[in-house]
Amino acid sequence: MAGHSKWHNIKHKKAKADKARSNLFTKLLRYIVVAAQQGGGDPDMNFALRLAIQKARAGNVPKDNIERAIKKGVGETDGSSVFEEGLYEGFGPGGVALLIEALTDNKNRTVSDIKYILSKKGGSSAGSGSVQWQFERKSVVRITKEKKDVMKNWETIELEIIDAGVDDILESEHGVEIIAPVEKLKNILDICTTHMIELEDSGLEWLPKETVEIDPPTQEKLHNLLEALEENDDVKEVYTNVA
Repeated sequence: MAGHSKWHNIKHKKAKADKARSNLFTKLLRYIVVAAQQGGGDPDMNFALRLAIQKARAGNVPKDNIERAIKKGVGETDGSSVFEEGLYEGFGPGGVALLIEALTDNKNRTVSDIKYILSKKGGSSAGSGSVQWQFERKSVVRITKEKKDVMKNWETIELEIIDAGVDDILESEHGVEIIAPVEKLKNILDICTTHMIELEDSGLEWLPKETVEIDPPTQEKLHNLLEALEENDDVKEVYTNVA
């Protein structure tokens, strides 16, 4: 598997969080609504909801907001919108491959917005299947270097994680990335919970099978495009094949 790290993106998003907290809360609460719609309001019985709640707590979303989102998802509040997941494909500056995940209550609006942002920022939309084949769906769990360094029994924990069935454990100056098949995410998170490990990030992601290098001017154009996409409330996550 090609090397892959989103540490920079995570830190960048956290740095922007205070400026865009309303946008961030909207996205995190929307994940909870969708998870509750699809699997019910009990996080012990609904793993996707458990994961969405964990992300919301990590994003400092107030408990009351989380509880309201769960009720909205299971239809206990009036006027609840039905959100759908969408996966859109495109190309960025320099021909960079883009996969755009969205959660929306109006697909026509979302498609129109994404196409507009892509065209305005030097990208283009792509037909279904023309980009997705360059990525694969994986479980990804991240632990910062600071958290990992204070674990006296990391070697033992690492062996447990390996036994759970992972593809790779990548260590860098930022921390540890655990890459695993989709169906192994719950097992890995259960191990982390047992050892009371505070995670930086966890979930299902689209990882590129191969990565490409781009020059600094193209990087700047891509950065502007990604920022514009991520500022859209309907956009859940954007993945690229850039190294």
